[in-house]
Amino acid sequence: MGDIKEEDWNLPECKYEYLDHTADIQIHAWGSTLSEAFEQCANAMFHYMTEVDYIEMKESYDIEAEGHDMMTLLYNFLDELLFIFSAEPNYIARKVQIEEFDKTAFKIKAKGFGEEFQLGKHPQGTEVKAITFSNMQIHENEGKCEVFVILDI
Repeated sequence: MGDIKEEDWNLPECKYEYLDHTADIQIHAWGSTLSEAFEQCANAMFHYMTEVDYIEMKESYDIEAEGHDMMTLLYNFLDELLFIFSAEPNYIARKVQIEEFDKTAFKIKAKGFGEEFQLGKHPQGTEVKAITFSNMQIHENEGKCEVFVILDI
């Protein structure tokens, strides 16, 4: 766990939406870069689990993920974040920020800013059971990148 600096309190603009999907939820996230779209997707997943306004940024949490292509990188990135929520200390982030995004070696180093999830403090949203590859899409275009991910709920 690390300390939170003053500049870490700058929250990104919301650039994601939830799309209807039978028995699952599909996240459509976007940004001006692929890194920002991945961050927004991670934020959307955590914000689906509880109301974002109840998450305090008390501490930071470092995560790393890698894959053999962009889709496995996105899957492993979100799966690592889901793992830190599911395992002790049940960490939930208000903001996820990618610090290193290697599109050639398919590696991410990121930091989550949040706190331990507590039922009395954080309203329980929908439980996310798993990340899926089902209909996963990654679109990288000049000025707008988009990702679509279905979460098993």
